[in-house]
Amino acid sequence: MLSRTADHLFWMARYTERAENTARMLDVNIQTSMLPQSAQDAEQGWRAMLGISELQEAFDHQYGLLSKRDVLDFMVRDPMNPSSIAACLNEARENARAVRGTLTTEVWETQNATWLSMQDKLARGSLEKDPSQFFEWVKFRSHLSRGVIVGTMLRDEAVSFLRLGTFLERADNTARILDVKFHASKDSVAGIDPMQRDFYYWAALLRSVSGFEIYRKVYRDVITPERVAELLMLRPDMPRSLLACMDEVIASLAEIRNDASLDTEKFAGKLHADLKFANIEDILQTGLHATLTTFLERIFELGNRISRDFLVPTV
Repeated sequence: MLSRTADHLFWMARYTERAENTARMLDVNIQTSMLPQSAQDAEQGWRAMLGISELQEAFDHQYGLLSKRDVLDFMVRDPMNPSSIAACLNEARENARAVRGTLTTEVWETQNATWLSMQDKLARGSLEKDPSQFFEWVKFRSHLSRGVIVGTMLRDEAVSFLRLGTFLERADNTARILDVKFHASKDSVAGIDPMQRDFYYWAALLRSVSGFEIYRKVYRDVITPERVAELLMLRPDMPRSLLACMDEVIASLAEIRNDASLDTEKFAGKLHADLKFANIEDILQTGLHATLTTFLERIFELGNRISRDFLVPTV
């Protein structure tokens, strides 16, 4: 496969996953902002969400004062924000258009219809009328895209590059959400019982990764930070955990390996092994923030290595 084709497939998947992740974070913030809390706590919640995506500085430069309306506009449709949902879905469509001959008709039509429908929804004010319904639509279209890929495409290198992009992006996002929420949960909230505060933060985090029902099924107990961290980092059967994502990355790399990729496979394998054989007690003793920061640095490096070995160099 040509490196340019692989590059388009890889980034088509990453941008689709990024749009879904952004919709998840925004939807959870919308829901939690309706709970009793001070204006300062509500603002901190929105700032934490911008921080997850490393967009706080860009937002402040463009808008100055923070408001819920401006954050939604910035994260959903602002053309100056390359990580907005509209920008991500546009990039996903453009990458899909560039490799239409590699995709099935169903996959291309799904990507194209998503972009066209999003423009229509934003023009008709769907975001302002019911933000949660709009974000559910974004998540559904991402699910549909993955389902159509699995259901209609030949299981060849093209699918491997699509899955590689999806799970690298997902691992990065899960680590960022867990790191930011873990620190936010330590901040005292005046007038709120600590147990209620913990439930507020951890339930929001679990819902942002579709993990609330899974947590209840696995642990059948109260929500605790240690178990949330274990679920989202070390459980191979949790679809959005770091370990589950790395399982998929390792499998995809094995399908596309070439003469230059051995070092990259070893690098990914060590990252995978460090998660597979870890336990949450040791991670917490070392420090969750330090562990997640190191993981994000290694995921970033892994992405660079994959680009070097398989994709179009970003010079």
